[in-house]
Amino acid sequence: MFTDDAFYKAEQEHLFRGPTWNFVALEAEVPNPGDFKSTFIGDTPVVVTRDKDQSLHVVVNRCAHRGATVCRARQGNVPHLECVYHQWAYELNGDLMGVPFRRGIKGKGGMPADFDLKQHGLVKLRVEALNGLVFATFSQEVEPLTDYLGPLITKHVERIMCRPIKILGNQRQFIHGNWKLYAENTRDPYHASLLHLFHNTFGLYRSTQTGECLMDESKRHSFLYSKAGSNDAARDSEVYQDSRSFDTSFSLQDPSLLAGRSEFPDGITLVILALYPNLILQQISNTLAVRQIVTHGPDSFELVWTQFGYADDDAEMDAIRLKQSNLIGPAGMISMEDGEAVEIVQQAVSSDRKARSYIAMGGGGADDADHLVTEGAIIGFWQNYREMVGIEERVS
Repeated sequence: MFTDDAFYKAEQEHLFRGPTWNFVALEAEVPNPGDFKSTFIGDTPVVVTRDKDQSLHVVVNRCAHRGATVCRARQGNVPHLECVYHQWAYELNGDLMGVPFRRGIKGKGGMPADFDLKQHGLVKLRVEALNGLVFATFSQEVEPLTDYLGPLITKHVERIMCRPIKILGNQRQFIHGNWKLYAENTRDPYHASLLHLFHNTFGLYRSTQTGECLMDESKRHSFLYSKAGSNDAARDSEVYQDSRSFDTSFSLQDPSLLAGRSEFPDGITLVILALYPNLILQQISNTLAVRQIVTHGPDSFELVWTQFGYADDDAEMDAIRLKQSNLIGPAGMISMEDGEAVEIVQQAVSSDRKARSYIAMGGGGADDADHLVTEGAIIGFWQNYREMVGIEERVS
């Protein structure tokens, strides 16, 4: 599952290019006509553009002529897209608008007389946006985005994306492991207080906190939340008395890292929304971020972080979010540890490809949990993966 190229190729065809909605951008990344962002769905290069009428387009980043990458910059603003190889030019919606030397030169050469620009545009994807998150799909059959996400996930996307945002910065984390190990990690509240010493010791997250791990009806997406306000020092000391990740002897030389603001009336201080297949929407303390999974092969993927705040944040709130992002992002303790966890699994399973994991915490089913000691959402992920990719056929 984590090392075989056959699974990886099947995922690209049946999952990323199948009946799924994939996150591609924040609307705030392409606010103006002509803005573009190049990114990936699985390992397929795509370009997100903002057209003159403010509409959004997503096209495959591959020239219809000879297959070259059309858009080579990550972001920018252009009047149209143009392939550097032979200067084939495309409208922002992907329509082919011009071909150099189409009629030849001095009556010689050129394209055949029946060449039709309309037949040679970039491959266009379906696009939908939800409160500033932009998704695209190759599928003409998959249900509309909010139906795909379901009411629970849509509600909590709207909770975080509750008003206009501003981009605070991007970070990229290259991880030498299979992307599905990270899909497991972000559906796994069980590991968080045991792996992440900082989380547990300083009370950002503990499995003893009030929280739940819930899924949409299809079990493909998950919503994990907790409330740091429910910490109980006596109970936590008892539960974690033998745990290396709970060490009350530690203190911070600069406690301002944890000096944030309460900003959601429901008291929830940590949310991990895992949207199948390639997005994690995060609120941890005052950090807000999207994490996009970009696959590079069966044993490597990239995690593209975009940290954001709200457009009406004051300067102090901007500073709080930026400081806390140093804890959460790839340069901080949390994601660095998650990346290391993925890599030590990848290293161990690569030498014994027939071994199996044992995932049963919480009862062994894809069940919602009103606590944080469960692996139920991981099982939900695998049920959907099996249905789309077909584990049995490929194993046999």
